[in-house]
Amino acid sequence: MPVMTGGQALARSLYREGVRVIFGLPGVQLYHALDGLAQEPGIRFISTRHEQATAYMADGYARASGGIGTALVVPGPGLQNASAAIGTAYSASSPVLVVAGQIQRDFIGVDRGMLHEVNDQLDTIKPITKWAHRILDAAEIPSAVHEAFRQLKTGRPRPVEIEIPPETLEDETDVDLFESGMYPAETPPDSEIGSAARLIAGAKNPILLAGGGAIASNASESLRRFAELLQAPVVMTAEGRGALSDRHYLSLGGLNLRGDPYMERWSEHDLVVMVGTRNAYPGFLTQKALQIDIDPDEIGRNYEDTVGLVGDARHTLDKLIAALGEVTSPRASREEEMRALRKERGAALPKIEPQHGFTQAIRGAVPDDGIVISGMTQVGYYSRVNYPVYEPRTYLTSSYYGNLGYAYPVALGAKVAQPNKAVVAISGDGGFMFASQEMSTAVKYGINAVAVVFNDSAYGNVLRDQTTRFEGRTIGADLHNPDFMKLAEAYGVRGVRASGADGLESALAESVAIEKPTLIEVPVGMMPNPFG
Repeated sequence: MPVMTGGQALARSLYREGVRVIFGLPGVQLYHALDGLAQEPGIRFISTRHEQATAYMADGYARASGGIGTALVVPGPGLQNASAAIGTAYSASSPVLVVAGQIQRDFIGVDRGMLHEVNDQLDTIKPITKWAHRILDAAEIPSAVHEAFRQLKTGRPRPVEIEIPPETLEDETDVDLFESGMYPAETPPDSEIGSAARLIAGAKNPILLAGGGAIASNASESLRRFAELLQAPVVMTAEGRGALSDRHYLSLGGLNLRGDPYMERWSEHDLVVMVGTRNAYPGFLTQKALQIDIDPDEIGRNYEDTVGLVGDARHTLDKLIAALGEVTSPRASREEEMRALRKERGAALPKIEPQHGFTQAIRGAVPDDGIVISGMTQVGYYSRVNYPVYEPRTYLTSSYYGNLGYAYPVALGAKVAQPNKAVVAISGDGGFMFASQEMSTAVKYGINAVAVVFNDSAYGNVLRDQTTRFEGRTIGADLHNPDFMKLAEAYGVRGVRASGADGLESALAESVAIEKPTLIEVPVGMMPNPFG
């Protein structure tokens, strides 16, 4: 066995597990980890300007690539600064590895007041990780990294964390390195598949509801075949957009609980097949549900009348398709009927302006395979239902975590993963300023993402709601912003100011074709409530 430092063992283990990019922010407890990475030329290290961006960028990298994103942070405030991003990855079922430092081994849990000390640091991160582990012995680093990747690649994909004290990274020891593991997909037993197939075959008018699990398991092609076999319409949650192309005649687009006339027709469907979604709207469904989910804890969480299939969505759908072939025949095409329904529904959906015009402008400027990150802003909210999505992994949200400020750093990570695709972050001025300093990161590393910033000089949702609901009394919602064009120039970013939807479409189409980080500012006023 070779002799190496813990930092070298960490770097080599990460490389063997397939890590090629790490987003990190250096600090004193990480020196030997950084030295190990400096000796591993196969891993690109991207240094950010705030720890929140390390995990946001790792999340964007994971979701855009379908692989695993990796972040490196110091202990205490470093890990806590990254926690909002780790929580986003947790809510979105995104596979992110967080490597954190620790204080000196002998002082862990002593409460001595060491630099960056947090008592029970491991416990603080457990609620937003799938698995977390502290490594005290350098010889254990390869096995712990290997276990971290097993956790990331099996079951529900969610963040994992390992933390290592500085002495453990510095210690030299005999190291036994591991090879990357191969893990078979989890699928339900054949008996359960057969029962589910008979349930589906007996349904007269099923509907499919696809969520983020359909994206995470790369189930899009299987979902299409399954839907066509049943001639069943497909509705997608915000996290599931793109699981079926919105150009497909069976796609009814995004799930919209407000203002959607089709909601009145849900009772016509005698079976709802939920693919990779918990569908967290209690009371929404009244009919029987068949729920396909990799996480057994999600089965029936929100609906009692649920039959569950625990397994990987893609492989489970493939087994269902095969089983259905034994008990039923493909259903007659409903293409003409469904195209008429799509047209009718599209015409009936409320078009809220100016959000609708801006959303259409973004769609018009972004190629089919371009990646859009919908921030917590008015156009972002509206886009969850009204932005047509044509391919999986091209529409990213913060899921139920709903953090302000995540969109731009997630976009940077997505662009690192997919450098040849257009990547666009939709932000408001309030949210963009959470991470505007990462324009420096974009310029330094040539990450040519585009930030579209709708500037109303306010936390717009709050200001509107205070104005309309509290007799015009407002507090804390108005903002003083920099001149965004001068800010872009100061960082070396291309700055463009666009007026209206037409101006945005023109500026964005030009920007995605230019290999340079770009900030597009769109001055706007108060927008109406996009939720109806």
